[in-house]
Amino acid sequence: MPACDPGLMHERCAGMANVVVVGAQWGDEGKGKIVDWLSERADTVVRFQGGHNAGHTLVINGTTYKLSLLPSGVVRPGKLAIIGNGVVVDPWALAAEIEKLAGQGVSITPENLRIAENATLILPLHRELDQLREEAAGSGKIGTTGRGIGPAYEDKVGRRAIRVQDLKNLDTLGPKVDRILVHHNALRRGLGKPEVVAADLMRDLTEVAPQLLPFMDVTWDLLDQQRRAGKRILFEGAQGALLDIDHGTYPFVTSSNTVAAQAAIGSGVGPKTVGYVLGIAKAYTTRVGSGPFPTELTDDVGQMLGERGHEFGVVTGRARRCGWFDATLVRQTIKVAGIDGIALTKLDVLDGFDEIKVCVGYMLDGERMDRLPAGQNAQQRIEPIYETFEGWSDTTRGARTWGELPAQAVKYVRHIEELIECPVTLLSTSPERDDTILMRDPFED
Repeated sequence: MPACDPGLMHERCAGMANVVVVGAQWGDEGKGKIVDWLSERADTVVRFQGGHNAGHTLVINGTTYKLSLLPSGVVRPGKLAIIGNGVVVDPWALAAEIEKLAGQGVSITPENLRIAENATLILPLHRELDQLREEAAGSGKIGTTGRGIGPAYEDKVGRRAIRVQDLKNLDTLGPKVDRILVHHNALRRGLGKPEVVAADLMRDLTEVAPQLLPFMDVTWDLLDQQRRAGKRILFEGAQGALLDIDHGTYPFVTSSNTVAAQAAIGSGVGPKTVGYVLGIAKAYTTRVGSGPFPTELTDDVGQMLGERGHEFGVVTGRARRCGWFDATLVRQTIKVAGIDGIALTKLDVLDGFDEIKVCVGYMLDGERMDRLPAGQNAQQRIEPIYETFEGWSDTTRGARTWGELPAQAVKYVRHIEELIECPVTLLSTSPERDDTILMRDPFED
């Protein structure tokens, strides 16, 4: 490797890597705790996709923080949080989240939060359209959170979005408002709903602009400065790889790319800046909303997993569907998302089961498959192939070393590694951040 330029500190020269955290299932894998655990080692934490449909729960010194839009590192002093250009930002939801954290003693100012000037805004009309579409879809609904994420991304791709920087020049915003309303009012007429009045939308934007603009920054340049200074950057993904708009269980997916490659695009950095990719997976599987779920359990076991794991969506409050660990799916997301290591969470939820099953493949029309088919109809017809493991009676909850784990729990984790073809580098044994077993520090890759 060539010598480092003394005037240009590079991540590899500093003996460390930046880290991307992505979900390896359908979201809700426990990313919040892992990102918080890693943020202590990072200087900057960046959100790079999604919106306030993501929910992260942090438990710090007995206090629970529930975040939706803000990066998890924002609750820790001395850390810079960045909302990247790949995120869609609801200014009103952001203001409410900042106010809620203030009530818990966490101050959010431009000193610790910056928002990309070219991030797309979620407007009230996006939320309304999201909900109207779900209502009209009936049994065919996708299962969105109804928070306007999808419609905002549609306007971004349709080149009619209003972005954070547009709030600086409200006097010249009129034509952009007219352009977006031509599209949305046509949709609203088709749904039998009243049109949005341009003056009303302008009033809303004028009122919210002073709350958002102090945080605005040229974040791609800020991140480049951080990179050159040898700062550790943690890229925080939302949802999970199986909800990726390209690689997930389409159409039951989110409206953005959730795999690690999006960290570069959604933050405005080069792909070489993105270092170690840490995937988060539960020791079992959950899903919120509609869509295929090969290992779903609708019996007492599934109910027990949900009760023990407190499986309710942070954002929606909806009960999560629960099932056994699907090694076939996780192996697939590891390859698609470029995951280097897995953080396995909620191992303690499996304590006390006499036997534990793991999906190792599928049967489709009499033939075995070792991947999830892309077709919606085929996904509905597949049947899981299970391996059965002996459970353990002793508890794993709160364990912080391998020696504290029951022998059968260790065997379970080791076999999971073989099945997914990827090492387990972190093991979480409770919601408390310190109840974590570290096999390999991602920042020291």
